[in-house]
Amino acid sequence: MPLAVGPYGQSQPSCFVKMGFVMGCAVGMAAGALFGTFSCLRIRMRSRELMGGIGKTMMQSGDTFSTYMAIGMDIRC
Repeated sequence: MPLAVGPYGQSQPSCFVKMGFVMGCAVGMAAGALFGTFSCLRIRMRSRELMGGIGKTMMQSGDTFSTYMAIGMDIRC
């Protein structure tokens, strides 16, 4: 797939970097949901505290993994 070229000859970020970011976010949030649920239930969180803990874990792992996937896709391309 050819890269898009900007007005001064520099290449634009390819769709692979964006795709890596989105894929990493989805996988990281799924893993965060699993690990967050188990860890929050293990320390006996309930109701709002449980939802907040799971959401925080999902966002943190989604953000971290999406960054790593985007960097990996950038290096690959």
